[in-house]
Amino acid sequence: MLTALVPMASSPDGGFKAPTVGEFFPGELIFIGTPFAMTRINLMGLLMAGVLSLFFVVAFAKPKLVPSGVQNLGEMAIDLVQKNVIDEALGDKGKKYAPYLISMFWLLFAFNITGILPTMHLAISSVIAIPLMFAVIAWLVFNIQGVRALGFFHYLKANLFPPGIPWPIYILVTPIEFVSTFLLRPLTLTIRLLANMMAGHLLLVLFFSATSSLLLADGFVKIFAIPSFLMGFAFTLFEILIAVLQAYIFTLLTAVYIDSATSEEH
Repeated sequence: MLTALVPMASSPDGGFKAPTVGEFFPGELIFIGTPFAMTRINLMGLLMAGVLSLFFVVAFAKPKLVPSGVQNLGEMAIDLVQKNVIDEALGDKGKKYAPYLISMFWLLFAFNITGILPTMHLAISSVIAIPLMFAVIAWLVFNIQGVRALGFFHYLKANLFPPGIPWPIYILVTPIEFVSTFLLRPLTLTIRLLANMMAGHLLLVLFFSATSSLLLADGFVKIFAIPSFLMGFAFTLFEILIAVLQAYIFTLLTAVYIDSATSEEH
């Protein structure tokens, strides 16, 4: 039965077409051929950032002592990150970084959730430039804050020469610490978010495009559209969880890196 579906994958006339990596590189839509050219992903990013900004502006435009309506939702959104990320990872000193970390979490969530929104169907964060941008900003923040808190040379010493180790071992440990702290952290932040959002998009496209093709097929093959649709629906719900979870993990790791960079002991 599975072999009967193989020809559909290569059919040029309306048959099943498997998702490809090329979907993550859409063509230009406006300002084509100029330095200001924008793709569908750029426009989606501007839209989601605008919607998120508008939500928080409206929520706190006229704050009341007893919140209600949109203000209540805004405070819940802030408390979610404050209590579950900032307080847990940074404690009392987290207040200083709250605006940055709260903005990061909700912007990442907004960029992740577009993967299941009607007419969008592609997570903005599934394009490498987005997670890389967030990772580089996080890398700059925790390093700059570490230098400000400890001083440049003390910060390097704390990261590259952990205390309590016999000095000959530093020949091995110091290069590892350098690569881990200053090179791998932004790379792992980028890849973790990128891989999860890319995989989710490819699976959703695979199941729903297969559902459509199976429904248009002849004979008993149509029946396979049911499990294909159910799997697509299940992965849609799963992608909502992943959108929240990846925003949480990225923000939590950034908070942990800030705490590590600004503490005397590592």
